[in-house]
Amino acid sequence: MDGKAKKKDKKEMRSGYTTGACATATTKAALIALITGEPQAEATIFLPVGKFATFEMESCIVEPGLAEAGTIKDAGDDPDATHGALIKAAVSWCEKPGITLDGGVGVGRVTKEGLPVPVGEAAINPVPRKMIYETAEEVLSSHGLIRGIKIIISVPDGEKMAEKTLNKRLGIIGGISILGTRGTVIPFSSSAYMASIVQAISVARASKCDHAVITTGGRSEKFGIKQYPDLAEEAFVEMGDFVGFTLKQCKRQGIKKVSLVGMMGKFSKVAQGVMMVHSKSAPVDFNFLANVASEAGVKDQQLIQTIRQANTASQVGDLMLELGYHDFFTILCDYCCTAGLKEVGGGISIETSLYSMKGTLLGKAGKNDKEG
Repeated sequence: MDGKAKKKDKKEMRSGYTTGACATATTKAALIALITGEPQAEATIFLPVGKFATFEMESCIVEPGLAEAGTIKDAGDDPDATHGALIKAAVSWCEKPGITLDGGVGVGRVTKEGLPVPVGEAAINPVPRKMIYETAEEVLSSHGLIRGIKIIISVPDGEKMAEKTLNKRLGIIGGISILGTRGTVIPFSSSAYMASIVQAISVARASKCDHAVITTGGRSEKFGIKQYPDLAEEAFVEMGDFVGFTLKQCKRQGIKKVSLVGMMGKFSKVAQGVMMVHSKSAPVDFNFLANVASEAGVKDQQLIQTIRQANTASQVGDLMLELGYHDFFTILCDYCCTAGLKEVGGGISIETSLYSMKGTLLGKAGKNDKEG
């Protein structure tokens, strides 16, 4: 075995497993228990990433015509809303031939277009679906059985866990999604967040939004919602630090107008052309901010020097606001628009709004580039 999904072995579990992998493992355990009549303590599955993993069952119950197994999801060191979730699979014999898969308690149901799962179906993504189907087929085949089965995946605390995810915004109601393309979760990986951005933009487009408001976090999103009250909730996309990636996805998916809403720290980097704005990815260039101040009419060299020696971009913003240099923020926003258009190669309209931490609109600028 390449991996052992034990609850307490933190060192071994550092990379963790997805909800999709857990659902597949519980399906296998429940199906074997249904066939043999014997409760299963563990189940070994082959992950899309190309390795085997063995999952310990938290519970396994066998009744006439039905078996249910559950395992505790360990996301390793990844800060995951579903870490510690009990993922269950109930498998029963079915008159209908083939394999029927659905979601039970705590697994969300899709209510909006634009997701990889059709409206009305349980939020079990394509790769986990494939894993579950293939694993179930393999078990039936190995026991020489050609019988119909019904699989219900449930997560008892899923509805509560979903409150910490973007599911409601994406139109997934009633619980979490069963996700994962690899089977494993890489700690602090960017892939899951980037996938959620792509999904959010897809939902926006399916909801007929051609204007998206992309924000760096929850606080800036609140400012954006207040600024654009007429836009549907699907139009608001949290991009985190992935500015360039989100802009490119917006253009690729046919969003015509993109409004960036954020604050001094990250947008000072965007203005310089830095499109990955994590605190460790690139420092704020205070010489750049000093040059913007000069463009905004600051002639006092001592003030320029103070900007060059500032600790944070917010500190510079507070100083410019206090001294009445409002053009500073407009120019900074203009630079953000220019950098954004350069990143995507034009062809869309970009506007930028810059806010203080307390929600004061500091400046705004827009650029319309349909030439590309």
